[in-house]
Amino acid sequence: MYASESSVSGSGVNHNVVSYDYGDKKADSRKVPKFNGDLEEFSWWKTNFYSYIMGLDEDFLDILEDGVGDLDLDEEGVVVDRKKHTPAQKKMYNKHHKIRGSLVLAIPRAEYMFACSSV
Repeated sequence: MYASESSVSGSGVNHNVVSYDYGDKKADSRKVPKFNGDLEEFSWWKTNFYSYIMGLDEDFLDILEDGVGDLDLDEEGVVVDRKKHTPAQKKMYNKHHKIRGSLVLAIPRAEYMFACSSV
């Protein structure tokens, strides 16, 4: 019997079989690839991180490279007035924070602090 078919038991009760949707599994179940600070391994880490973010959402790479467009953010990447944004802008802001969080988790704290101080 296929997962989408239903069966009727001897008691006349219809038991619907609900299939498991394997396509609904979260792509972010994999851990964020960590950069260890070794410049010789940077290219390998960059390829791994690219694959990781593309597996989460193909828009993440655009956000990472191009920024969030017309959202009004402060110096720490926090939106100034979220209530004024359209639903599309709120969705973009949410994606911005997901990719930003992944990037923060991927690099050592010392690298993050250095990057923040050099901006």
